[in-house]
Amino acid sequence: MADTQTPAVTRPVQSTNVLAVVGFVLAIVGFNVIAVILGAVALSQIKRTGEKGRGFALAAIWIAIIEVVLFIVILIIAFAVVAAANVSVS
Repeated sequence: MADTQTPAVTRPVQSTNVLAVVGFVLAIVGFNVIAVILGAVALSQIKRTGEKGRGFALAAIWIAIIEVVLFIVILIIAFAVVAAANVSVS
């Protein structure tokens, strides 16, 4: 009985977009403006090249936007508290 082997089919390794990962990390760390920009650029590159990392890019954008909104809300609350404290002291 002859030993017949079929050649192994190799699929090209699909890489993850580096900008998407960097944008995600920067969003977690707090560099939100840069994270949004890198996430948007990464989405564009991923659409063009077919790389992986769309989730990272979207997460970078959403995390950064949520952090900015929370920062603005906290800032408004802080100003309101300080203003209320100043009014009652007078």
